[in-house]
Amino acid sequence: MTELKYEQGPSTEAEILVAAEPAAVWPLVCDINLPARFSTEFQGGDWLDGAAEPAAGCRFTGRNEHEAIGRWETVSTIVDFQRERLFAWVVGDPANPSAQWRFELSAGEGGTVLRQSVRLGPGPSGLTPAIRSMPEKEDRIIRRRLAELNRNMASTIEGIKALAEERG
Repeated sequence: MTELKYEQGPSTEAEILVAAEPAAVWPLVCDINLPARFSTEFQGGDWLDGAAEPAAGCRFTGRNEHEAIGRWETVSTIVDFQRERLFAWVVGDPANPSAQWRFELSAGEGGTVLRQSVRLGPGPSGLTPAIRSMPEKEDRIIRRRLAELNRNMASTIEGIKALAEERG
């Protein structure tokens, strides 16, 4: 197994087939508060700069909570927005983000394939102090964090699936 290094942009993703058309899944994906219903960490968000809905360049705050870290807020910027296909944003400085998130939708047999992914870095994040203080544990720190993120992504896309299929 290859050792994970933060500087290499470690990532994880979760995928599910939703028995609904992309048009039914899309509004759920674009609701920045919906993941808070399913995530143990993400607590909700608010649009910034007068935005009321997602579009490339729009920004939003995200409120988070983690038992080991406490509470914190981030500012995210939407970097790619393709209706009924892709909703992507970066956390922090768009030129050097702490994370890059994506929802991707594609037609699948029997509905829509919904994928959520995250790539850490390259900018500093909440992991940075832990890695700096325990560089020998970098791989373990990153694997644990990716597993946490993956569990929350799986819960989120399962929740979106249930809502979309219930409405469909």
